[in-house]
Amino acid sequence: MDAAVTSAPNHAPATPPDVATAPADATSGGGDPRRTPRRAGQRDRARRENLAGYLFMSPWIAGFLLLTAGPMVASLYFAFTDYNLFDAPRWIGFDNFTEMFGDPRWRTSVEVTSWYVVIGTPLKLAAALGVALLLNQSRRGQGFYRAAFYAPSLVGASVSIAIVWRALFSDGAAIDRGQQFLGLEAGGWIGDPDRIIYSLVALTVWQFGAPMVIFLAGLKQVPRELYEAAQVDGAGPWRRFWSITLPMISPVLFFNVLLETIHSFQIFGSAYIIGSQGNACGPADGTLVYTCYLYIQGFENSRMGLASAMAWMLLLAVALVTAFLFWSQKRWVHYEEGAR
Repeated sequence: MDAAVTSAPNHAPATPPDVATAPADATSGGGDPRRTPRRAGQRDRARRENLAGYLFMSPWIAGFLLLTAGPMVASLYFAFTDYNLFDAPRWIGFDNFTEMFGDPRWRTSVEVTSWYVVIGTPLKLAAALGVALLLNQSRRGQGFYRAAFYAPSLVGASVSIAIVWRALFSDGAAIDRGQQFLGLEAGGWIGDPDRIIYSLVALTVWQFGAPMVIFLAGLKQVPRELYEAAQVDGAGPWRRFWSITLPMISPVLFFNVLLETIHSFQIFGSAYIIGSQGNACGPADGTLVYTCYLYIQGFENSRMGLASAMAWMLLLAVALVTAFLFWSQKRWVHYEEGAR
């Protein structure tokens, strides 16, 4: 019996016919050939969808390349050249930057712009937050009040409003007569180099509608249960504001601070119009903000190379301030878990 078992031929296990005769997939090395046309169809459909997306994006891409990226690269080159818009640019290296740092009017424009940013931006945000807190309360006619407070932001940056604002703060105008009625020192703000900047700040604060709407949206997201629990614990209005409202809307506050700070560095139209009463950018350079002096150098003095160097210094300053704000947000901005 044992001899019979040991002498039996050793046959390999039979291979199933369906496995032995299945042809190999030429593309995947052994996969199901029926999946290949399906994958090819999916790739074709994805390619057509991508092509359609790029076609819809092509106007924006062309505008970005022709109107943003292209001029930025050109201005970077002009910043190191002597270029007057009429003759070919001549390479001069860092001479534009050296002249810019030694220019007293350039330093004045930096001081005026810094003063405007430091004073105007917090006042504007404070007004926007205060009105947003009032509009967040349930009362009749909320829609009308919201539209009324937002309306100045729609027309505040226009040339006509800047002209009206200059007329209001001129000698003998409405603001001047109001000061006389209150027993204050008379005299228009427009002709005073020390006070004209405050008329510009007042115009900026008047345009608080856009950050107000953003604050209002953030206030709507604060849970009512937090205020109810704080009231039960005996917290007053100011305590609830500092301990609940501000921490909960801190991401919205950070967004508004960042956006309004960048906008303040870029102010030009209202400063140029309000200060252009016989002298561009205010008496004794009272409203000589940075962009106003950049405009004077580039288009009135035809020194486009120097203006390009000034523009890149402004970009660097805004980038540094933005980086500082992003660094500081770790200390005072509170995000919900997983929302960052």
